[in-house]
Amino acid sequence: MTANWQAGNAAEDGSDTRGWLVGHFIDPSQGVRSQKDVEVKWFTHPAGDKRPEWTSDDQRTTLVMLVQGNFRVDTTEGNSTMTRPGDYVMWGAGVDHSWEALEDSTVLTVRWPSQT
Repeated sequence: MTANWQAGNAAEDGSDTRGWLVGHFIDPSQGVRSQKDVEVKWFTHPAGDKRPEWTSDDQRTTLVMLVQGNFRVDTTEGNSTMTRPGDYVMWGAGVDHSWEALEDSTVLTVRWPSQT
């Protein structure tokens, strides 16, 4: 691995960071995966997995895209159940959210900027 190039498997490489593959919280020793501008997550949620608490005043833009499964995202602006690969939900700063996997679901999440 070099500082500016890497190949791997998202599920394996994100296994120690709750699925997060790219972001400010990735150790700089991981090279290009350590980023301040964007966060990327790949995760397979088992059916019934949910985030019972809501986020609070998040100031980032978030995109959640369904790879496979049936996954619901609830936001303070509305909700959406994603059932087809490629379905997505996107929201901006100040919108709180929660989610639930209605069946085994793989989702790709991108947030920017990467911040605590």
